[in-house]
Amino acid sequence: MLSRRSLMRNAVMLGTGATLGGLELLDGAPALAVATPTIASCATWGARDPSSALTLLSNNPNKILIHHTDTPNQSDTSQAAAYALARSIQNYHMDTNGWSDTGQHFTISRGGYVMEGRHYSLSKLTAGSGMVQGAHCPGQNTQAIGIEHEGTYMTVTPPAALYNESVEMCAYICTKYGIAPTEIYGHRDFYATDCPGDAFYPMLPQLRLDVAAKLAAWTLTVDNTSSGFRASANWGTSTYSTQRYGTDYRYANPTPASDAAYFSATLPSAGSYKLEVWYAANSGYNATTPHVVFASTGNQTVTVNQTANGGKWNSLGTFSFNAGAQDLVAVSRWTSGTGYVIADALRITKV
Repeated sequence: MLSRRSLMRNAVMLGTGATLGGLELLDGAPALAVATPTIASCATWGARDPSSALTLLSNNPNKILIHHTDTPNQSDTSQAAAYALARSIQNYHMDTNGWSDTGQHFTISRGGYVMEGRHYSLSKLTAGSGMVQGAHCPGQNTQAIGIEHEGTYMTVTPPAALYNESVEMCAYICTKYGIAPTEIYGHRDFYATDCPGDAFYPMLPQLRLDVAAKLAAWTLTVDNTSSGFRASANWGTSTYSTQRYGTDYRYANPTPASDAAYFSATLPSAGSYKLEVWYAANSGYNATTPHVVFASTGNQTVTVNQTANGGKWNSLGTFSFNAGAQDLVAVSRWTSGTGYVIADALRITKV
């Protein structure tokens, strides 16, 4: 079934619910241009348990590798056929190659069904933290997510259902791990193989562009109750103003000390992002609140008058950032102004 590619590899041992574009989520989850893919877990498609312990890594992957399974281009594109494919791959990898589990992290069938490959791949992806060491490409198994695409694409290109789902899946992986779409490669880029096929490999530049287009519509709202927000105990919580975003907002007295409230997020790719803040305004609040933006070009401070324009999004500007998890904005208490400094919500939009 997988004889050619598997023999080449034989010498090495190698989530939450869908979010739709335009939604602003209070829990800090990104609103994507594509719904979170439906990914069948190992348990769902009937995987065997690994024959030995798998290696779980704390580092995030830095690239995606595209493979084809080198199996027949079957006409049966049903879910049942997809699950049978996943089982056959695992059986071959474990029983013939002697590996502890399926080699790749994910598999996409010709019918567009996405399945977890190696155990723990899905839980790590959902968390957006760490990875399980794969067995899909020598030298890349500790840093690349491997995606198998059902079929053989030496002379024919993948069907639309498979290709479109690959775009969605790659965009989701890029978002969860902060991988730039330029970091999508073919297996042959790192190993002496014809994978992912002479017809599929030339499509990778377009795949990168299509993934980038998905990520371009990326937006994220981090509320003060989100996991992407942190502040010391010196910052109080208030529900006083009806102009608040969500259930409450944070406030603190100005002081000449480094005690800021931080908004952080995982950005899907390097590039320009528009930043907007939401705060409750009051004539007794601070008129010169410093917002420190941690741009890739250097820190920049934007002063916000929090006595006016409350209860709506106010632009801080557009700034360049690198991909990945990072602090984006700090609302500083270090100001000469009087009155409470407010930290409520931050909206980030890829532009």
